[in-house]
Amino acid sequence: MTQTRVHFQAKGVIGMITPWNYPLTLPLSDAVPALMAGNGIVLKPDAQTPFSALSALHLLYQAGLPEGLFQVVIGDGPELGTAIINNANFVMFTGSTATGKIVAEQAARRLIGFSAELGGKNPMIVLDDAPLERALQGAITASFSNAGQLCMSIERLYVHEGIYDRFVPRLIDEVGKLRLGTAFDFSYEVGALISAEQLEKVQAHVTDALDRGATLLAGGKHRPDVAPFAFEPTLLTDVTEDMLLCRGETFGPVVAIYRVSSDEEAIALANDTRYGLNASVWGSKTRAETVAVQIQAGSVNVNEGFTASWASTDAPMGGFKESGVGRRHGREGIQKYTDVQTVATQSGMNVAAPKGMSAEAFTQAMTKGLRLMKYLPFRK
Repeated sequence: MTQTRVHFQAKGVIGMITPWNYPLTLPLSDAVPALMAGNGIVLKPDAQTPFSALSALHLLYQAGLPEGLFQVVIGDGPELGTAIINNANFVMFTGSTATGKIVAEQAARRLIGFSAELGGKNPMIVLDDAPLERALQGAITASFSNAGQLCMSIERLYVHEGIYDRFVPRLIDEVGKLRLGTAFDFSYEVGALISAEQLEKVQAHVTDALDRGATLLAGGKHRPDVAPFAFEPTLLTDVTEDMLLCRGETFGPVVAIYRVSSDEEAIALANDTRYGLNASVWGSKTRAETVAVQIQAGSVNVNEGFTASWASTDAPMGGFKESGVGRRHGREGIQKYTDVQTVATQSGMNVAAPKGMSAEAFTQAMTKGLRLMKYLPFRK
């Protein structure tokens, strides 16, 4: 007697604010679902990398997107970001946790929805039954891709004591072989940092750690001979709580290595952070998966660093704790750009006691009827 349909209504105008580190991927992976859901977009890319978003917009127009439906605005973050939030129907933000909290406050004042992918201090756990060669290459890729300037990049490496003395020396050796340079081809494995500001932050984390007693295993130097903002892929150990590197997001090619004695210790240390964006676990499949589900992170990759979860675009991606709100990709990544509406059409009789029937009798009849409906063959 009741036919109910759920409709997903477009929110209207989506305000998007994207960072500099993946200036093509992030605007498009957020914009395409929003457009598919029926919305318009105003995008503010980071002022350091505006041309990738503009090029993507040009390609979308060439593909037939109506002009004006997706607009890109360039300029100062605080000024334009506030203007976008004050006029949008929903906000998608990718960036630092500190800025994400400001965006959340501004969106809350207008009671509009928002989604945010924020910072991370991502752990990688290497169990003592991990495939050694694969884990080595996985650690290098997950730590030093894009010179570590990646929200999902590994910055903490927990190695089981049963494999530590084989894994860490090999890792030091492999990191020392990485080619550092800048080119528009594949001639180098690690590039430069984006700016003097980012270089200063990375240097500060490493210098502070060394001054407080950390041990340098590889790298650790600014390389102006390679490029103005080049910094060597760096490994450190003996990193303690009083060091900036221990808990703060470095966002550069720097990894702290820790020895652990059990799966339980590795899990506890991996979860001992205010962040929860990405994690990586290496080991035999069943054991590693058992560890993975206990990690407090939105994405956990087993025998991979970050690419497997990111590339699974039919699965949601986002953060726990201070690493974000909401998800991109998957069902959640498109439904968030809609308002969910329920339309229920009643036929035959109202949902109320008919004339001449007591409320008590109606209640008893409805209860029995609903129980019987569980056994009807057409029940979905």
